[in-house]
Amino acid sequence: MSNDDSLSELECWYEFASNYSYLSIMRIDKLAQDVNVKLVWKPFLLGPIFKSFGWESSPFVLQKEKGAYVWQDMVRQCHKYGIPWNKPSVFPRNAVLPLRVAIIGAEQPWINAFNQGVMQLNFAEDKEINDRDTIAKVLHELGLPADQLIAQALSDDNKSALRAQTEEAQRRGIFGAPTFFAHGEMFWGNDRLEDALQFAAQRAPIINQTNDNTG
Repeated sequence: MSNDDSLSELECWYEFASNYSYLSIMRIDKLAQDVNVKLVWKPFLLGPIFKSFGWESSPFVLQKEKGAYVWQDMVRQCHKYGIPWNKPSVFPRNAVLPLRVAIIGAEQPWINAFNQGVMQLNFAEDKEINDRDTIAKVLHELGLPADQLIAQALSDDNKSALRAQTEEAQRRGIFGAPTFFAHGEMFWGNDRLEDALQFAAQRAPIINQTNDNTG
């Protein structure tokens, strides 16, 4: 991805426990490059969002019929995109540690590879992702100083940064993941990823227009 500051931007708000975020994270970097859009990575915690709605877990768990649909939908969608899929035996998984690492890496060149590595562990290999050794292995495989990054991720300042980003998500009306913002407009869900990127690619999008028939 180019570092050209003149590129249009797309904010990507995502959670490692989110299955639909998985579909987007595994595709978004290449798609963004194709339309010359710069990604702004925004990892956040879905748990506090759900709790603000009075939910103790994902709606895919709380609503049996919706959950049954979603897991079949994931089979179809992963087949469509050629993405590996293995229904996680624990859902939603605790993802606090990798999200704290992602906060550190949000503006680093390794963030996309890290995101994909964690997502693959959760949704293709059915492995725990809130484990220090597991995340250290992901970082080591990227040639990064794992111990140093994890120590930074566990610092009080960085914990506060993830908390603050989650609070920002709430203020901006985010209710699920993935969510994208382009030119101030919200797009929700993996199925809106391409629309969001095309909207972002427009230098001066025409929005909220009404026909003036007074002439």
